Amino acid sequence: MFRILRFFIFGLLASVAGAAAPCADHVFIISFDGGKPAVIAQSEMPVFKAMAAEGAHTWEAQTTMPSITLPSHTSMLTGVTPLKHHILWNDWKPEEGFVKVPTIFGLAKQHGLTTAMFVGKVKFKHLNVPGTVDTFVFPLPELPANTQDAEKSKVEARPVVDAFAAALAGGLRPNLCFIHFSDPDTTGHKYGWGSPEQIEAFARCDGALKIVMNAISKAGLTDSSVVILTADHGGHDKTHGLAIPDDLNIPWIVWGKGVKKSTTLTAPIGTCDTAATTLWLLGIPVPAGFDGKPVTSAFK
Repeated sequence: MFRILRFFIFGLLASVAGAAAPCADHVFIISFDGGKPAVIAQSEMPVFKAMAAEGAHTWEAQTTMPSITLPSHTSMLTGVTPLKHHILWNDWKPEEGFVKVPTIFGLAKQHGLTTAMFVGKVKFKHLNVPGTVDTFVFPLPELPANTQDAEKSKVEARPVVDAFAAALAGGLRPNLCFIHFSDPDTTGHKYGWGSPEQIEAFARCDGALKIVMNAISKAGLTDSSVVILTADHGGHDKTHGLAIPDDLNIPWIVWGKGVKKSTTLTAPIGTCDTAATTLWLLGIPVPAGFDGKPVTSAFK
């Protein structure tokens, strides 16, 4: 009886110790909206491509269906598919309220961690569940409840990262932070995926990424952080949302503390894995109902 009890206690302590040992103090998830790998390959993105080469990466990760912004990002930040989180619309609809499943921000708050979101589209307010995001920044004034003005529902990457850099300079030190760049998606819908205008938008976003990385460095967080670079979907012509490789293929890159250097990831990776990997890095148990799994093969 004593031997059984001792085994049970040892197993419980080992489990608790495992959950309480984060691999990183800070995780930054940066999403390039509409980030089709084939177009990224054509674009002038020295910072993005250097982080991919230095860290662990795949250009063949898969997003969810429907492959559109809000459902895909909700899966990225909840770890479950649209069949479970039920966000199938793609606009800011105040009447729909907040996502009904737990987000990784809420789970982080339950473990005493700090959280932040800096976003380029107002629709992310559906993920700003009260009490879960300490700092939520959409760099435009609040919109009236009935506003459907597309030009007022999004901003480019530069004001987003300027707000982020200012926040870090002011002392913000989030354990979990999500940053969103809308530019590639906006130009893709207007001019087409792979158009010169979209290629230029990716270059602008690489400049925004440089501002983010410089801010992290100036705040003294580089050595204790992991950065995940990814996207919500790709695109074809002037649209996306289909179950085709052009729309489903996305990049998935990790860079920073504990990451295997110059590693190509060969196992299948999906959008939900971003949420699971983030929790694992922060020492938070991954819920049993998650569709995503931690990409532990990317780490030493």
